[in-house]
Amino acid sequence: QVQLVESGGGLVQPGGSLRLSCAASGSISTINLMGWYRQAPGKSRELVARISWTGITDFADSVKGRFSISRDYAKNTVTLQMNSLKPEDTAVYYCNADIQPWGSHIQNAYWGQGTQVTVSS
Repeated sequence: QVQLVESGGGLVQPGGSLRLSCAASGSISTINLMGWYRQAPGKSRELVARISWTGITDFADSVKGRFSISRDYAKNTVTLQMNSLKPEDTAVYYCNADIQPWGSHIQNAYWGQGTQVTVSS
């Protein structure tokens, strides 16, 4: 079984920073995209940032210049560094990864359980 386990998150004041980490574990053959999505109350889930197997990154316009994403290919982890946080960044953040398990010929999308980020004074 493959699972994604997130850590980080919490309460931070506007202008502050937080770091989210996600580790993929289980019977994994390859991981293509790894990234983060978020969902605020009453809104649909949206892409925040993602990074491909080749290191190509993609960011939502709302976080460009404030957030960065990195990946440890040996440990199957992805980290989202969030700086200059704003109240509108408040949401549940979900880790996502496209993973091909051992013995499978296809990739599936896996999700973490979500971690709350609250930006408030």
